[in-house]
Amino acid sequence: MLNRIQFPGTYVQGSAALAELPSFISRLGRKGLLLASPSGRRILGHYPGLELPICPFGGECCEAEVSRISAAIAENGADVLVGMGGGKAIDAAKIAADRAGIPVIIVPTIASTDAPCSGCAVLYSQQGEFERVYYQKGNPALVLVDTLVIAQAPARFLVAGMGDALSTWFEARSCSTTHSQNECGGLGTMTGLALARLCFDTLLKYGPAAKVAAERHIVTPALEHIVEANILLSGVGFESGGLASSHSIHNGLTALEQTHAYFHGEKVAFGVLSGLQLTDADPAESETVFSFCEALGLPTTLAGLGLGDAGEEELMKAARKACAPGEYIHHEAGTITPEKVLAAMLAADGIGRSRKGI
Repeated sequence: MLNRIQFPGTYVQGSAALAELPSFISRLGRKGLLLASPSGRRILGHYPGLELPICPFGGECCEAEVSRISAAIAENGADVLVGMGGGKAIDAAKIAADRAGIPVIIVPTIASTDAPCSGCAVLYSQQGEFERVYYQKGNPALVLVDTLVIAQAPARFLVAGMGDALSTWFEARSCSTTHSQNECGGLGTMTGLALARLCFDTLLKYGPAAKVAAERHIVTPALEHIVEANILLSGVGFESGGLASSHSIHNGLTALEQTHAYFHGEKVAFGVLSGLQLTDADPAESETVFSFCEALGLPTTLAGLGLGDAGEEELMKAARKACAPGEYIHHEAGTITPEKVLAAMLAADGIGRSRKGI
């Protein structure tokens, strides 16, 4: 198996970067179509020069929604698709553009996941349960990140993005140790592993200050650093480094309806804490990650994900889904079983509860 790493065609980040969208569309094609979430459509009102036909996003990245978007591309004769919104709108745009064979421009309105830069996307059921990962033929042609837009979103989105990005180093490290395949279809590179580590170091260094900036809806250097970590460093790091227990535990948790009100990155963060218990991580490392999550308000207990009253039988449902054949959790060293995953989740919950004094 060959070493492999992938990047978006171009990455642009900065305050008021959205004003450059028309010029980028003209470089890639003749007629653009905008897939926009409700937040994206509101933001467009502040940029009167961005006049594009709009296909409203339906809310879930599922097969029915992707088919509807594909039909809109054909009806409009579009040769460039712009996906504007959060993680699910972005993923739906990437899949629809890939199936249509046209370039996609990604304009995230929040920095809650690392979806914008990657060449893969997650398909859910219409009820929001994880189904499978869809791999595109390439990464987005352009990722355009307007930090002024990002700063106007509720701080919870940025914090959730840090929860998602938190997993990047630990999962890439596991894949490197076990020589497991990354999300590019190859083995990880030194570059991917280094970016994953830089992502983790950036979160620890600038995370708390960036959260303050997000709460005040202002753009600061710390916010810029964390937006880059959440979107670019985590995006390249996870795809080229690989995934492991954190995301599989997230996928398992989606099987429990109580968790559907919580963001992807919030569930991934608890997956990181559980994964550290599963892989017998150094206690000092576990302490660092618990402290980071507590400082930002990321979930450190099952109750923090709506599962305070869940029994072991119900949690086992999530553990079994996390261990399904083909899941990333099997990139961890040793044989991983649902029983081990359940024990790890309960251990993380117990540590989290103890640290809270409950």
